[in-house]
Order: sequence, then structure tokens, then C-alpha cells
Amino acid sequence: MSTAVRPAGLVAAADLGSSVWEPLVEYRRNDVAENTIHGAVAWVSGRKLVHSFGGNVRCYGRSMMKPIALKVFAREFATELNPDQQAIVISSHNGDAEHVRVVKSLLNESEMGLMQCPFALPLIQFGRQVRRPRRWYHTCSGEHAGIVRGCKLKGWSRVGYVWPHHPFTQAYIDLMRRYLGADWQVQHIAKDGCGLPTISMTVNELALLYASLVTEREHDWVWKAMIDHPDLIGGFNRLDSTIIKSGQGRVIAKEGADGLLGLAVEHPDFPEGLGIVIKIAHGWDPQGTWYVARLVLGVLGFELRNPYILHRQKPFVVADTIPPALRDRISAVDPWDEWDPDVDRWFFAPEEFMDGKHPNEP
Repeated sequence: MSTAVRPAGLVAAADLGSSVWEPLVEYRRNDVAENTIHGAVAWVSGRKLVHSFGGNVRCYGRSMMKPIALKVFAREFATELNPDQQAIVISSHNGDAEHVRVVKSLLNESEMGLMQCPFALPLIQFGRQVRRPRRWYHTCSGEHAGIVRGCKLKGWSRVGYVWPHHPFTQAYIDLMRRYLGADWQVQHIAKDGCGLPTISMTVNELALLYASLVTEREHDWVWKAMIDHPDLIGGFNRLDSTIIKSGQGRVIAKEGADGLLGLAVEHPDFPEGLGIVIKIAHGWDPQGTWYVARLVLGVLGFELRNPYILHRQKPFVVADTIPPALRDRISAVDPWDEWDPDVDRWFFAPEEFMDGKHPNEP
């Protein structure tokens, strides 16, 4: 057996952390598959696993966990923040003018320097850009500003709020044990892209947490803030904002970096709440995630439009993303909007020309 040391940055296939991904979406060009999007989907109602496809993979919750994590300040923010501010602290916003306005309203000018999110430009920009990077443009600036405000209200130090041993993260871990059990332990904790700690969980655990958002929707401000202010959660053409606006007040959604989408659904078939988590294997892919979400919500009776006009092959979502008991509803979900173009084929039969003659020629 070889004892050679593997170069840094390389890993053996057998050592891959999540090797059970399943295909979720297949892109076909004129009926031939060209790309396949792999991932995992988990459905949980109450504490019961309803359906799993792609394996119970472990991943970091990233920004998808903001509606849970900011419950650390549930009592304080119920009275100290207005509805706009409540929405922005659990957002991953585009950084447009309205987002920046609400973020800045959370802190006074002398406190802005306490925010430790990275300098950034808006995620979506229009027109000629003459801006310089600023912390408040960062997609997580609302969360950071909210934590700084919350720490002040709780009497915690605002210095070092991004550290894993700060009272905020420790309170967040205690909150997880309330939902996942007193014996639940942190297995991995890492530094997220915005600087805050992010904790690894399985997709089943993440879906359970999202189911709790439904059953606790009357207990705090999270559900109402997201339903009433969907465009503050993400923004223009963002998947989570679009889902919330399509959900008739019965669905909240939150995207997370590297291919995460959490759905909390109030539905008569699931009286204990329904949490659904979609994780894309290769990372952030809002278009691929969108097609899966369209089918998932469609079988539950919600209509979600497709992304704006398709510029690639047609998507085909794998039926196994849906629980067997609901698959008879798949046929009622239109896979594409009527204005989606068929750009992968001609509107004539190519074989009629393959002999080099025009079909009307003798």
C-alpha cells in the first residue's frame, strides 16, 4: 500500500464528504441531455422525515439560517425594531437603495464602524456605476447591523460579535438544541464569507428547523416580517423574494450561499408544519434551484413562475424530488412558461434538408 503524501488541495474520491448526491435537474438540447444538476432534497413535517432524495448530506447552513439565528433577539426585536428593520436583519439583500436605507436605520452613525461584514458593491446594479465598496452594500449587512443592535440591547459586548465564543453564537447554539435536542452537538463550525460563524448540519436537520418556522409563526415577528416585506429579504428577481410573493402568505423562503434554499410551508396536509431544504451539490445555482422549487411548490398548490426568459436548454426536473404520495400532482405543474422560447431546435424538420436539396426542389 502506498504511503505517499497527497499534495495539499487534493483529496481521494473515497474521502469526499458528501458522495451521495442525486440528479435533480437535467438540461436537454433537443431531447439530448447536456448538463445535470446534482443535489439533495429533504422534506420534514414536525419532527418526522417525510421524504429524502440525494442523501442526508452535511453542509453549512450559511445565510439560510438567518431566520433561525436572529431568534436569539426575538424578544428584543419585537419591540425595538420596526417591521422593515425586522425583515432586513434576516435578509441577504441585493444592496439597492431601499436595502441600504433600512440597514443604516438600525445603527447611529458612530456605530456603523462596529459592523464587521466585508466591503462590497451591490449584488445587482443598474446603469453606470460610480460607487465604491461599502459595508452596507454587503448582502449580509442587515444581519451584522442587527447583531450589533441586539448585542447592545442584551448588554453584550459588540466587539468580537463575529467570534465563535461570543455570547451571540453561544446563544444560537443553545437555540439549536431547543429544536434538535439537548444532546445535539456542533460537529463543524467555520467562518462564513461575511465573517460570522456558520455551523454544519444535515439537510434533514435544516428541514426540521424550517418546519419549526411554521409552527412558531405566531410566536415571534419572523414570519410576518418576511411575508409583509419580501423584497427586503432578497430583492429584484431573487428566488426567495419571488417565492414569498407567490406563496399567498403561507410560504416563506430563504436562500443560502453555495446552493441552499429553505422553504417553510403552511399546508393543510402537514398540520405540524412543512420544512423543505434544497441543496445544490456544485454550489450557488439560482436557476437550477428555481426549477426544483417550482415543482416542489407546484405539487403543494402554489404557482411559481420560471426564471426570466430561458437562454439555454430546457430543464427537466427529476420526479424523485417529490414524495411518492404527491407525485400524482406533478402532471398538473407546467414545466415551462408559455413564453419560454424553443431555442434548441429549428421550426422545420432538418432531415428534409440533409440530402442537400430543398424539399420543394424536384
